[in-house]
Amino acid sequence: MVVAFVSDIHSNLEAFEVVLADVAARKIREIYCLGDVIGYGPNPRECIELAANLKLSLRGNHEEAVLNYAEDFNDKAKSAIEWTRNQLNSRDFDREANYRIWNYLDEMRESATLGSSLLVHGSPRQPTREYVMPQDVKTPAKIRGVFAAFPNKLCFCGHTHIPGVFTDDLQYQASKVLGNEFAPDGRRAIVNVGSVGQPRDGDVRACYATFDGSSVRWHRLDYDVAKTMAKIRSVSALPEFLAERLGRGR
Repeated sequence: MVVAFVSDIHSNLEAFEVVLADVAARKIREIYCLGDVIGYGPNPRECIELAANLKLSLRGNHEEAVLNYAEDFNDKAKSAIEWTRNQLNSRDFDREANYRIWNYLDEMRESATLGSSLLVHGSPRQPTREYVMPQDVKTPAKIRGVFAAFPNKLCFCGHTHIPGVFTDDLQYQASKVLGNEFAPDGRRAIVNVGSVGQPRDGDVRACYATFDGSSVRWHRLDYDVAKTMAKIRSVSALPEFLAERLGRGR
């Protein structure tokens, strides 16, 4: 059975709809979201409504921030969190509809397993918060510690918005270097599925991954980036930077 992994949608409805359409065209029935449905972007409610139909949505640090406090967030991200929280409490919508959204966010789990694989947003050590970055292979102790934190063969995550694979021999390869395909070869691996709504690997296209039990494949899709940027710019509470970075994929 083939499953799809999406992550870091960040309230980008245009990108999310394109990805969901592509998944449907591939006749994939199970979609797992690895966190951060919201934050940064202009359509939090709409993206939550779509995510609620998926097989599973884990809690990311932006859901955690909306539910609690945006600790360790920079000022731009905090502004987006405050605006998002207001949107989810908006009196323009029925009170029960607002309650359903908040209950959905509150019930999100921090981790899950799928077969022999672990699913998290950030890392096995800190499921909602820790970043495992490509440059971390230069710090072997950190990578060893992350691998020591889980017994599974594979771990799927998001959070950094950078698709690629870490292996337990302290190697990292970006998805594009791998030709957007990775076949586990006996090494344990941490697979970053990339970002649907805010890629940061220099490619503006939406990114998601599929897994058939033997190979991971990343998929890049064009979407109406200009439309999402214009929506962000139409909201005075959202910093211009959040629109501008979409056009650079950074």
